[in-house]
Amino acid sequence: MKLRFHVLVAGLTAIVFGAQAQSQPSPNYKANDRFEQMGPLLPTPNTFRTASGSPGRDFFQNRADYDIKVELDDANQKITGSELVTYFNNSPDELKYIWLQLDQNYFEKGSIGGITKTGGVNENGMSPAGLSTLTSTAGRGAGPDPNKDFGYKITAVKDKAGKPLKYTINQTMMRIDLPTPLKPGQNVAFGVDWSYLITEYYGRSGYEYFPKDGNYNYFIAHWFPRLAAYDDVNGWQHKQFLGQGEFTLIFGNYKVAITVPNDHVVVASGECQNYKQVLTPTQAQRMQKAANSKTPVLIVTQAEAEAAEKAKPTGKKTWIYKADNVRDFAFASSRKFIWDAMQTDVYGDGRKIWSMSVYPKEGNPLWGQYSTRAVEHTLKSYGNRTFKYPYPVAISCHGVPGGGMEYPMISFNGGRPEPDGTYSEATKAGMIGVIIHEVGHNFFPMIVNSDERQWAWMDEGLNTFCQYLAEKEWDYNFPTRRGEPNQIVDYMKSDKSVLSPIMTSSDNVISLGPNAYAKPATALNILRETVMGRELFDYAFKEYANRWRFKNPTPADFFRTLEDASGVDLDWFWKGWFYGVEPVDQDLVEVDWFTLNTQNPEVEKALARTEAQNRAKTISKMRDAATQAQTVVAQDSTMKDFYNRYDPYAVTDADKKKYEEYLSSLSQEERQTLASKNNFYTLTVKNKGGLPMPVIVRMQFEDGTDSVARFPAEIWRFNDAQIQKVIATGKRVVQWTLDPFQEIADIDTDNNAFPRVSKPTRFQLFKQGQGGRGGARVPNPMQQQQSAQPPARQGGANNRNE
Repeated sequence: MKLRFHVLVAGLTAIVFGAQAQSQPSPNYKANDRFEQMGPLLPTPNTFRTASGSPGRDFFQNRADYDIKVELDDANQKITGSELVTYFNNSPDELKYIWLQLDQNYFEKGSIGGITKTGGVNENGMSPAGLSTLTSTAGRGAGPDPNKDFGYKITAVKDKAGKPLKYTINQTMMRIDLPTPLKPGQNVAFGVDWSYLITEYYGRSGYEYFPKDGNYNYFIAHWFPRLAAYDDVNGWQHKQFLGQGEFTLIFGNYKVAITVPNDHVVVASGECQNYKQVLTPTQAQRMQKAANSKTPVLIVTQAEAEAAEKAKPTGKKTWIYKADNVRDFAFASSRKFIWDAMQTDVYGDGRKIWSMSVYPKEGNPLWGQYSTRAVEHTLKSYGNRTFKYPYPVAISCHGVPGGGMEYPMISFNGGRPEPDGTYSEATKAGMIGVIIHEVGHNFFPMIVNSDERQWAWMDEGLNTFCQYLAEKEWDYNFPTRRGEPNQIVDYMKSDKSVLSPIMTSSDNVISLGPNAYAKPATALNILRETVMGRELFDYAFKEYANRWRFKNPTPADFFRTLEDASGVDLDWFWKGWFYGVEPVDQDLVEVDWFTLNTQNPEVEKALARTEAQNRAKTISKMRDAATQAQTVVAQDSTMKDFYNRYDPYAVTDADKKKYEEYLSSLSQEERQTLASKNNFYTLTVKNKGGLPMPVIVRMQFEDGTDSVARFPAEIWRFNDAQIQKVIATGKRVVQWTLDPFQEIADIDTDNNAFPRVSKPTRFQLFKQGQGGRGGARVPNPMQQQQSAQPPARQGGANNRNE
């Protein structure tokens, strides 16, 4: 067929758009490297982790159970605690010592996290990052007071019998030497007593102070010495806590008694075991009502929280919480908290899950209206995409205005309206988005327990992707910030000197937000929408989540599972998107148009006539038409002969007979081609960015219709620098466009069209006399509308939940 096809098109008439010379492929192409298997980039499969991406027959996880008693000193912003830990060695190895994480030591003077921060001094002063003591963490907050003595004060480390154990503290890690080695299958119990000063909220934990009423909201996390992970990949994972890389933890059961002032409300990881003792009768009745409500019920009203702000505690109260099979434990405490809750059958299987929120009055009206409903929506959306949420409760706490942080069953979230109760659309969307994101972290990494200290993207990227989908399920017009390919373009077109591969260790990532959140989320969206398709991707993604729920996967387990469950070779994709920093930039260099010589005299002679007429439309011929009657031939008929009357474009009987003979020589397939595909276009596409991606091209036809052709990324497998592709159509194409639906994060869309399409640049006339930099703060739309209306009754904005 190949030979017959060339014979069939041997008579093509070429009409070329652009230059005839073809651009030559780069001699330095890397197609073979890009499309070969990852090989040594991934660890060798073994009996712990298989080549399919599943846990192997010898997979193990150690665990630690905690019995903790802790007291919050509201007068001095101090935590004092003691813990009894039972550590289970499920590994095949004998352990001579165990390692614990002391993350609060990050705030000590001279900590490695503080002294390795860099910055400088200029005419505006010293940048916070230049201080040798810690002042901020990845832009997460103001940081602690450098004049206070922060960090753990370890007062005792002892065995179950109360005998001291030898221990060594190395910055944010503590090694406990065991009297006798802990053999496989054995467990050991030991106790630790400690205290520390709580820092101002820095994005992960701490307090927020409210000077108007003199109260504190406490968000307490990484507050107790926690067992480090020991696994088949790293042995002990005891990388120091430098602030950016989060936490690597193991599962266990927790019983925690939290003593606070008796006017505080406490929420925590797990279920409260003594509501009867800590709730008032009215609050207990409201809890019963919330247990059967599909909308949030106030357990503590705004009026009650405001009254508590003004009163003084009369004693202490202990809240007891229990959490099973979790990797961490956090809590929040304040007398300022408004508290609402509902218990609903999220998945329609009869099992009810508590969705709760606590927030100060400063969070209303946004929090009372949206927070708990967003919690429930998140559980439903993520659960449908992965597995049903296994825990009994999920809690959203309103922390400082921006950002958020996650822990099992509880999260600290930002998003605060203006003091007058109004808010911008961005504030509302940001609050709902951060609640979805932080509650969503219950799935990644609180259950699918990836190593955050090493791989930030494995929880942040996967979670941001699920957040993007959940936001769209919340509101079709939700202003998503991350996930769409065109939203990552500015980052991907950055200079390579400031770009890190996604596969960079968490503490070494430059631009954590774009790198660990946005880029992997975008990559997964591209896999789902363009490379794999929704059905294959959704099945494989759910398979990964279920294989590794309550286990600790590595990147290789994720990569291998998605390929194993979908049957799609994605090694080229992981290499480009996760191991590289090259961008996508496809350039539609030129399009050559060939029309098929049909041999049909009715068609070909008509085309020839039109072409001849077009060639005759020169400026001289058009001007000479006015005097054509004055020519010699026109005035003297004897000057005419056969050729003055001959029509070379007329169809003769001989032409028709020859065409019939031609048709009889063609196969059925060739006749179909002749009838339907008489336009052949050769597209020349360059891979200017380096990252190979599918080629998607839209054809706009002269009749106003259009069509899209899709070619998988393997089209680059023989030459990743430049390709040519022939497309046959039955209609003439007047415009070609690469990536018409913005699917592949192409960083330069100006070279995606052929013929090129000019885009206007908007400019504004310069008006003299305008103000300088900054200018007055623009009221949000709610404020603008309220200013045009009569004043509302007092207290309306902040009392809507009473």
